[in-house]
Amino acid sequence: MSRSALTEQAVADRIDGDRLWSRLMAMAEVAPTRNGGSNRQALSDDDAAGRTLLLHWARAAGCSHEIDEIGNLFIRRAGTDPLAAPVLVGSHLDTQPTGGRFDGVYGVLGGLEVIERLNDLEIETEAPVDLVVWTNEEGSRFPYSMMGSGVWAQKITLKDARALKDVNGISVGDELDRLGWAGARPAQPSSVKAAFELHIEQGPILESEEVEIGVVTGVQGLRWFTLELGGFPAHAGPTPMAGRKDPARVIARIVDRVYEMVDQYRPWGRATFAQFGSEPVSPNTIPERLWCTLDLRHPDLATLEQMEIEMRQIVNEESSVIGVTGNVRKENDSTPVVFDSACVDIVESVVSKLGFSYHRMVSGAGHDACYVASHVPTSMIFVPCADGLSHNEAESITKEQAEQGASVLFGAVRRAAENSGLSGA
Repeated sequence: MSRSALTEQAVADRIDGDRLWSRLMAMAEVAPTRNGGSNRQALSDDDAAGRTLLLHWARAAGCSHEIDEIGNLFIRRAGTDPLAAPVLVGSHLDTQPTGGRFDGVYGVLGGLEVIERLNDLEIETEAPVDLVVWTNEEGSRFPYSMMGSGVWAQKITLKDARALKDVNGISVGDELDRLGWAGARPAQPSSVKAAFELHIEQGPILESEEVEIGVVTGVQGLRWFTLELGGFPAHAGPTPMAGRKDPARVIARIVDRVYEMVDQYRPWGRATFAQFGSEPVSPNTIPERLWCTLDLRHPDLATLEQMEIEMRQIVNEESSVIGVTGNVRKENDSTPVVFDSACVDIVESVVSKLGFSYHRMVSGAGHDACYVASHVPTSMIFVPCADGLSHNEAESITKEQAEQGASVLFGAVRRAAENSGLSGA
């Protein structure tokens, strides 16, 4: 094969990096934050504006779309066989309140670029390609992460999801109805041939090891808890320290001991305390009630379960020392996920063909792919992000990294859509 032919083939294997980058920057202008990030919280008007822009591009690319009962958006590039199970790509457009420009949105616009590149090359696939935008992946406004994919995968009921409320008492159902996103399509698993999710790593491994692509083999498990401690309210001045039932003293000990416990399960053990609150809201009254959230993670299910057992024991022990009541409520349970070996092999094969350096790795963060994988052959593709930083306005990747990851996605989707040996649920 001549050098010019090789060059033409190399170009055909890559997506249009300029087009992808320009759209990433255009989406970043929808609800930008002061410090260069994005604030498109789930089921907000800003979230709707992001979807409107995406649909504008999708219609221009000749795609149709449907919305299911929980607001998941499915955009389709038709295949030659209208009855064939589709290949699914996508992620989410909602962000943290001070989120970055790439978390989730990169996977969505990378999926759109796959469709655009198939159009550019006039490639017809037997299987349709479906680009999905999952509702409320972040869980920052409504307290259930990966909610849309969770309903689709039957991990949370539609009724329970619609009843979730934000801090202002507005429910998911209220917003779905207001936005017209309570679609007619059933929010349940359908026949899908294979699924691929493109994402930034949200961690430091790829960058620190100077590796271009992460071939993701699975996702570590996570469990979210609410810890609630009950004390006895009294005046901060005249009440002696020795006689207090002060939940703040207990939570301090719990935090220290849980961090020490999780450190025994390194390098993959994770514990994060957040969202602290107390009642009464007064600076000079001992709290009657104090609460916080706790996020525990590990890629091994047995280890994650042992971490939970030890955490609960710590809460019970420390609460009993000064007579404070302690309660632990599990809010979310996402077990460790192992991705489909055939899908992982497809990704690895494409990376090798493109000549990128790569590692097989486990994701430290949860993704919609976790729930999708319970019904569909699935894998993920990671690209490095600067300093491993995410859920932050300074989150950053380069144009070259964006192009590399989306080119891997393009190759994987094309192979899956043309490979009759793969079959979905």
